[in-house]
Amino acid sequence: MAKRRKIKKVKTKRNRRSIFDIIKDSLRYSRSLYIIMAIVITVLIAGVLGVIYIRDNYTIKNIYVSGNTHYTNEEIIDMVMTDKMCDNSIYLSLKYRNKSIEGVPFIEKMSVEIVSPETVRINVYEKAVAGYISYLGRYMYFDRDGIVVESSLEASSNVPEVLGLSFNYVIIHEKLPVEKQEVFEEILDITQLLSKYNLHANKIFFDSEYNVYLYFDGIEVSIGTKDYIDEKIIQLQYILPNLEGKSGILEMKDFNEDTKNVTFEEKKQ
Repeated sequence: MAKRRKIKKVKTKRNRRSIFDIIKDSLRYSRSLYIIMAIVITVLIAGVLGVIYIRDNYTIKNIYVSGNTHYTNEEIIDMVMTDKMCDNSIYLSLKYRNKSIEGVPFIEKMSVEIVSPETVRINVYEKAVAGYISYLGRYMYFDRDGIVVESSLEASSNVPEVLGLSFNYVIIHEKLPVEKQEVFEEILDITQLLSKYNLHANKIFFDSEYNVYLYFDGIEVSIGTKDYIDEKIIQLQYILPNLEGKSGILEMKDFNEDTKNVTFEEKKQ
């Protein structure tokens, strides 16, 4: 008769946690959660306070513009302050940090300088324009080397129109193809002298012999050659105010340091 084997029942011991352990772990978890929440709330409060402080103490109240002649201060400011956030000096300093504003007609670049939390300065660096010519319905502006630096549909009141130059074509960023290339330096010298003595010629005309004629509204000034050009323009600052409202020809081509010959022939209205 087969013997029955006794099967021993092995009881497995279950890990039972006490209620105390569960409460202890729950409190530990809750404490960590509270700490995290407190840190987050503290950071948020600090951030809000920081934003309020920056808003109240870094709002731009004074804007200075320097170096601009083709555009007014208001126009330059509008080019820089492009959105509402630009009223804040910190935002503005980050927006234009190591970055200049380019692509504006007649302007090489513009930079923004933060002077104080409430004050900024916009520095404008304009292209060195000597004059402009009219070509195919556009105004082509050139520098002292005769290189066309800008093309515009508008004529500038700050730069004289140059007439009498002969050329067959105009290419932007290239020299105007005129016979006498040194005429461009002469043009810039004239415009700088006029600016120095606060004179604003509407036009500069060169005849076939490159004699110079300046036009101030109704007054035509025959300058002649570039000889004694400085002395002639110095005299102009004293003569032109006396001719205001008149129309005629002011003859200065024979003016020199000896004769100082100047005549005026008034045109009858």
